[in-house]
Amino acid sequence: MKFFKRFVLSVIMLFLIFPYGFASAENNSNDKPVKQVVEENYHTVLKTWEKEGVKGVSDFETSISPSQFLKVNEKNLLPETESMGYDDRVFYWHNQESAAYEIDAPKDGLYELSFDYYPLNKEVVPIEGAIQVNGKYPFYESRRIVFPSEWKNDRDKFQKDRFGNDMIPKQITVPKWMHVSAEDASQLQSGPLKYRLKKGKNTIELANLSGEMLLGKVSVHSPIKLPTYNEYLENYKTQKQVSTVVTQEAEKNYTKNSSYIRPEAANDSSAFPKNTKNLLLNVLGGDSWDSSGQSVNWRVNVKKDGLYKLTFKVLQNKETGGPVFRKLLIDGEIPFSEVAPISFDFNKKWSNITLSNKKEKPYLFYLTKGQHEIGLEADASPVEPVIHTTNDIMREIEELTLEIRKLTGNQTDASRGWKISEFIPGIDKKLAGWADRLEKERDYLRNLDSSKEDSKDIVSLQMAIKKLRALSKKPNEIPSRLTELSEGSSSAAQMLGNILEELPKQPLQIDRFYVHGGDKDLPDAEAGFWEKLFDSVKKFFLSFFSDNYSAKETDDQTLEVWVNRPRQYVELLQNLSDQNFTPKTGIKVKYSIMPEEQKLILASAAHKQPDLALSISNWLPYELSIRGASVDLHQFDDFEAFSKQFSPGSFLPMMVGDKVYAMPETQDFFVQFYRRDILEALNIPVPDTWDDVISILPELQRYGMNYYTPMAGATGFKPFQATTPFIYQFHGDLYGKNGMSTAIGSEASLKGIQFMTDLNTIYSMPLQVPNFYNHFRYSTLPIGIANFTTYIQLKSAAPEIAGWWNISPQPGVKQKDGTVERWSPGSGQSAMIFKGTKDKEKSWKLLKWWLSEDTQTEFATSLQTMYGPEYMWNTSNIEAFKKLPWPEEDKKTILKQWEYLHEVPKNPGSYMIERELSNIWNRIVFDGVNTRSAVDDSVISINREISRKMEEFGYMKDGKMVKPYPIPTIEEVKSWAGDKDEK
Repeated sequence: MKFFKRFVLSVIMLFLIFPYGFASAENNSNDKPVKQVVEENYHTVLKTWEKEGVKGVSDFETSISPSQFLKVNEKNLLPETESMGYDDRVFYWHNQESAAYEIDAPKDGLYELSFDYYPLNKEVVPIEGAIQVNGKYPFYESRRIVFPSEWKNDRDKFQKDRFGNDMIPKQITVPKWMHVSAEDASQLQSGPLKYRLKKGKNTIELANLSGEMLLGKVSVHSPIKLPTYNEYLENYKTQKQVSTVVTQEAEKNYTKNSSYIRPEAANDSSAFPKNTKNLLLNVLGGDSWDSSGQSVNWRVNVKKDGLYKLTFKVLQNKETGGPVFRKLLIDGEIPFSEVAPISFDFNKKWSNITLSNKKEKPYLFYLTKGQHEIGLEADASPVEPVIHTTNDIMREIEELTLEIRKLTGNQTDASRGWKISEFIPGIDKKLAGWADRLEKERDYLRNLDSSKEDSKDIVSLQMAIKKLRALSKKPNEIPSRLTELSEGSSSAAQMLGNILEELPKQPLQIDRFYVHGGDKDLPDAEAGFWEKLFDSVKKFFLSFFSDNYSAKETDDQTLEVWVNRPRQYVELLQNLSDQNFTPKTGIKVKYSIMPEEQKLILASAAHKQPDLALSISNWLPYELSIRGASVDLHQFDDFEAFSKQFSPGSFLPMMVGDKVYAMPETQDFFVQFYRRDILEALNIPVPDTWDDVISILPELQRYGMNYYTPMAGATGFKPFQATTPFIYQFHGDLYGKNGMSTAIGSEASLKGIQFMTDLNTIYSMPLQVPNFYNHFRYSTLPIGIANFTTYIQLKSAAPEIAGWWNISPQPGVKQKDGTVERWSPGSGQSAMIFKGTKDKEKSWKLLKWWLSEDTQTEFATSLQTMYGPEYMWNTSNIEAFKKLPWPEEDKKTILKQWEYLHEVPKNPGSYMIERELSNIWNRIVFDGVNTRSAVDDSVISINREISRKMEEFGYMKDGKMVKPYPIPTIEEVKSWAGDKDEK
């Protein structure tokens, strides 16, 4: 009966997924392209308008004050006294509020929208909105409009750390009224977005997505047209060049629109200033200034009216070797079209680039006496056509791959013949057409680059073209050659994906720039040969005496801490400790970058261990503790009170009985990510339980989409984080009584394992997904369960969908009382004290300071504002987590999921349980083995290995238990905080 039931369900699901069969791709009319679910992108819509003859309206401008907004909440309409100096009433725009206003357009045409605003955010959470015209989003980019804040260093002079190196200063916002036009959030368009308004009344609505600000007047005006250089110069034909040189160091006297554009230390003889011994912050930018739209404005004082040249000393060593682009701004405005943008070619050496025309004749800029702002804005708009075409072709490749899989039943046997060209007529022309389009983009990229050698982007395009042409000549072989088309690291789709990732990046490092006139000679960009040689020799000898964050023994009065993190984390931690911890306690601390965390076991065996270790994997303290190398933290009187600040389930892998050998430092989370725009378009509700997930699968799969679980991301071996949620959610367990055997053979555990495998065998969830992040961006997997890593990727590297995806607690199993149990692991990093520490009490005091609410909050905020949104610190301290500069709704969701955090407790044989759970899944899904049979076989192997390990560590002898091995539970941890009755 069970087999028959599964067979019937499989047939039903196949019918729901492929209602028109496999006979012809033309019959799959219901398989709408994914991109039609939401609006077309701006590039496509603008081309359509141009074909229809719709043009920009000239000589029109009107402004609307907040008092004229439609249907506003009166409490958000602030009086002039609360307007921050705006001299008019303003609208407090926050918390998903909307501001709507009406425009009487003189005629049908294209207009631009702009806004006066005062940012209220003092954190890195962006201020974002969405614009609808007459109740609709005219194009997808209108779903996310960004209102940037202005940032600066909190001090002009750099402080020194304990080693004499410059420290990156803290970042603060500049409180001021600003003006911005509605622009593409990805900053891939060359100018502001253009909106089509019909003649007569039009309603424009600005909805809040995140952040808060004061909104002043909103404007609708004709598209702004920049003058040419000749037109610009005509206005200053009576002015003369000024024969002087003003030198501006790039790392000083500037503001920026991203907190994490930062000064860097170029340990280079050619950078100024230089120091062969210490690290000086002497250049600006590089990888921290590589996103389109990021801008820097330097304050420059000019002594005399006149015409000046601009020369920038830059290092442009983009990894792919292509050019990068910048817009020039003078006092916030682009002076003429030829400097929007400027190209900086790849060059591994420092070079002086004077802004010039194609004939290398320098441009002249008119500046009056006094202070001016000279700005550069990263600009990826020149490569937007290539990105657009590549994106389109990638989507079409995915659609074609899906059609082929449906036709072949996902069978890729190379020995089997297919006549794909009969089922998909014109497939050869389609592939050749893609190659033709990509060839045009390749030639276009070559025209942008004046370098002699092709960049890696061009090489990748060429290789993709070659593969597509080869496949177009033998289309019937495509089913067995999908690795060349769309699957695997060397496929055409993967190469195009790499281009989409790298091409928009615009890194540029600036040492200084010159505002100069006449024929004044400028200093050489590169240091001379002898100067470089002398500096190299000096650095070589100094390297023997440098101890910057290296793992070396300390004196008896200084705690030695090894940190398993990159340099920027350790620098910040050392500075915080020197400023806050040591002055208050008198305890000296030296932090060192850990060479490799596995060496802790060797260091402990050789009695060369540090006092503490931070940011280590949460399994490592257990391995050290059973070998007698860790301090039991439960012995400290205030441990239980301090533990209240952390999730109870996070302690389980660091415990042996009631002893605790480490503290959780960071904490992961597995939540449900979903594309709000896709689900709204398909009228699909956000699932709350696994039954809900199953109910939405037919509709998703009908559109060529699916649901993702971490099981699909674990390509071979399935770790605990992928398998145990199903066991715990169905009230199963991994361990039997006294920890001497496994409990995965119990009825509850079997039920969880059965459901885990049914998701693939019956409900057709994907078996393998190498990169959920990319599939989520391109809408093929618009919903699924993922962790903190995916959250960072989407927050920092998916601007095109920002504001239109969200998270919710992961689905769980509904209980009889109506609650939903969502148990899931959340492995992060941990921190521990070694038994060989100089002073246990001092080490415990340091550990408490580091993991305290105040320290974790300051560390997380400083890290993100200085280094960017990708440097999110997922602290394990729940009270500190509530104060992080993350969106409030996201924090609420994560905290709700953390209520069900259930890490896997350890016993000496737990690795075998993890391995066998993975084997069970493989045997059931791929080999069709009965669930009970697969589990029973694994139970034998697991119990045998647990007995062997228990003998090794003295818990068993000759097959009999000597002493029990109690498995720690969440209830036991909760009892420390006095929650004994809590379930």
